[in-house]
Amino acid sequence: MAPAGKVSGFYRQGDEWFCNTTLPSDVTVNVGGVKFHLHMFPLISKCGKIANIVAESKQTRDRTFTISLEEFPGGADAFLVAAKFCYQIKVEYTARNIVMVYCAANYLEMTDHYGEGNLLFVAESYFHNNVLRNWKDCILALQSCEGIIPRAEELQMIRKCLHSISVMVCTDPSLFGWPMLMYGSLQSPGGSILWNGINTGARIQSSDSNWWFEDVSYLSVPLFKRLIQTMEARRIRPEILVGAIIYYSKKYLPGLGRWQGRQSDKMRTVATFSMTPAAIDERNLLETVEKLLPEKKGKSFCRFLLGLLRVAFILGASPACQDSLERRIGMQLELATVNSLLMPSYADSDTLYNTDSVERIINHFLFIEKKATSLSPLSTNLETSPSSGTLRKVAKLVDGYIAEVASDTNLKPEQMRSLAQALPESSRSFHDGIYRALNIFLEAHPWLTDKEKEQLCTIIDIQKLSIDACAHASHNERLPLRIVLQVLFFEQMQFRRALAGSYGFEAGRSAPADQLTGTGDLATEVVQRDGWVTVVRENQVLKVDLDSMRSRVGELEGEFNRMKQEVKRVTKSHSSLTSPRFLVGRFGCNPLPRSSNARADIIESTAPSPRASVGRAQSSYHSRHSKSLSSRG
Repeated sequence: MAPAGKVSGFYRQGDEWFCNTTLPSDVTVNVGGVKFHLHMFPLISKCGKIANIVAESKQTRDRTFTISLEEFPGGADAFLVAAKFCYQIKVEYTARNIVMVYCAANYLEMTDHYGEGNLLFVAESYFHNNVLRNWKDCILALQSCEGIIPRAEELQMIRKCLHSISVMVCTDPSLFGWPMLMYGSLQSPGGSILWNGINTGARIQSSDSNWWFEDVSYLSVPLFKRLIQTMEARRIRPEILVGAIIYYSKKYLPGLGRWQGRQSDKMRTVATFSMTPAAIDERNLLETVEKLLPEKKGKSFCRFLLGLLRVAFILGASPACQDSLERRIGMQLELATVNSLLMPSYADSDTLYNTDSVERIINHFLFIEKKATSLSPLSTNLETSPSSGTLRKVAKLVDGYIAEVASDTNLKPEQMRSLAQALPESSRSFHDGIYRALNIFLEAHPWLTDKEKEQLCTIIDIQKLSIDACAHASHNERLPLRIVLQVLFFEQMQFRRALAGSYGFEAGRSAPADQLTGTGDLATEVVQRDGWVTVVRENQVLKVDLDSMRSRVGELEGEFNRMKQEVKRVTKSHSSLTSPRFLVGRFGCNPLPRSSNARADIIESTAPSPRASVGRAQSSYHSRHSKSLSSRG
């Protein structure tokens, strides 16, 4: 019963609350530093706790009674609702305050023992009949539990809300008529959804499994974790839970969306919340998400794990969290991409990329593959096991990754060699990818000595280089001379094997297959695999032409030498024939008295000149050379 003098309400002055009545206050209740000046009778008639405190108190009645309520659930706001209820003032119950009111009524022991229809009964009825049956109210009630989680957990209110939400998630939204449908996408007519027993003729357009992701993302990390665990207990499909976890992570980890893509702007939401999302500790969220994730494989899931690992390095997550993420990625390394593996180095390392983490991921992959191979009855080694295809995919991925990080000038040769040798030799059929990465590394590190280059080149198996790679390596000035010679030697051996294989292949068309053994089989495989038959035949023709050309050049040199000797002889004889003494002695007469010009004309007209002799020699050479070419042609 209310005290004499009707109370119309409460008003506040600073940190003190007063009743709007003419009667003086005889009890003061201190709740978290806020004082309530109230009256004794309405409180002890409804609140068992205050009645017991007053009964056990030794304070005199002629003084104002003071009560201090420590750790009151809900604080001054919750006590104000309880005080209004004691004074029979109308109280509005909502999903935002019902948990707080319920906990306060339980704390004050406002049970039916102190009056029928007491506050505890009213709050419990509203919670079960209104909140637990409404999707939006259930989410809001969970949000309001943040400051009173221990008390709400003790009263099973959080468990009941989580159970109700998980039941709604498990059910097709088009099969029930909860108030949540009022916030969804409706289509009329043609439906059979009931609302308070009335056919509304409306139905939800779709029942996607992700319709609830946005709504539950308003929960704090502890409550979200409890919700996922509750759904796991109800056997909800893991892929649906993973979708909710990924959505929640992208919303509160800004760095994650940079590598995973932004959230869909048209993400469906059932409820419309006016409050902001809860404050999130990003590092705690990341470590919690890692523990919530199931053992799952998939391209998008692997990309998400790699994004989480990036953020883990940025936030400085615990080593256990980082190791667990690397192990999960190693389980599905063949599904990763080169771009997703290019994780920047956020530590004190000088390198641009975190190659140590990638190497650990490769080691986890090899450990899992060896374990799977040992359990497989089909094979006992990685090369012939059923997982050899996966191993080759990973080798191709790692080669591409090494080629990308090789351009980092701070990458040391030891790190380069460690990455290249992380996988077994049987994982690579060809070493072209390793050679490409090595060439990029040598180009970015021109200061390396020949000894360091030779040590680094040991990662390449020259016998596993293709024709194109061998051709490039034989002219690569960045490689040490010893490596180039080895490439040339092996290239020559390949041609020899190809030649032997081509002859064996042509001659063995009618011979039985078991006659090809040893090197012949290998050469035939090389010819058939790489298509060297045409190349070898063309090489043979070129070799014959080269030999004939050499012999022709030798003959031309001999002809030229003989021509020089003939020119010298003709020049010498010409000089002796034109002397006067030779003419007088030859013909027995004196020379005619002519001028020097006439004599020169006679000599020029009767004796062959050196220029004419050289011309005749050249014409003779050309005629012989043409005859030689025609006869050889």
